[in-house]
Amino acid sequence: MVNVEKLVEFVKAMNREGVEYITFGAIALMAHGIVRATEDADFFIAPTVDNIERLKKALRSVWDDPSIDEIRADELMGDYPSVRYGPPEDDVSMDFLTRLGEVFSYETLDWQVADLDGEPLRVVTPAQLYRMKRDTVRHKDKIDAEALRVEFSLPEN
Repeated sequence: MVNVEKLVEFVKAMNREGVEYITFGAIALMAHGIVRATEDADFFIAPTVDNIERLKKALRSVWDDPSIDEIRADELMGDYPSVRYGPPEDDVSMDFLTRLGEVFSYETLDWQVADLDGEPLRVVTPAQLYRMKRDTVRHKDKIDAEALRVEFSLPEN
């Protein structure tokens, strides 16, 4: 289960450092009032070298972990733009993406600001999250998509 206190601390650090990010997945569900247990936090980030450096600075301000230096802009801006980070002293992992295949990218996501324990959180809109989850093969994504559709009276397509 994600440590919410550490997640809030990390979101504060990203906001403070000016990281351009948008969260999605179970954390976005939670921000929209649909609670589901998760072991990770998912973030799209703007695909620029400066933004990725700000992300690393935010990570370092929360976790004293030399492996943060292994996060590289060329990976996040390359053919497989995804990096997973898990601090050694916490039972949490985070996925950072700049795009998801050819369908979703940081630049094309619809997002809004939500509240995470008093901290502003950039999060995909319910409709965007529904579009991201409705056509996947994972059973839990289908359940999430249906919960979003019902909760927000979204059209099926």
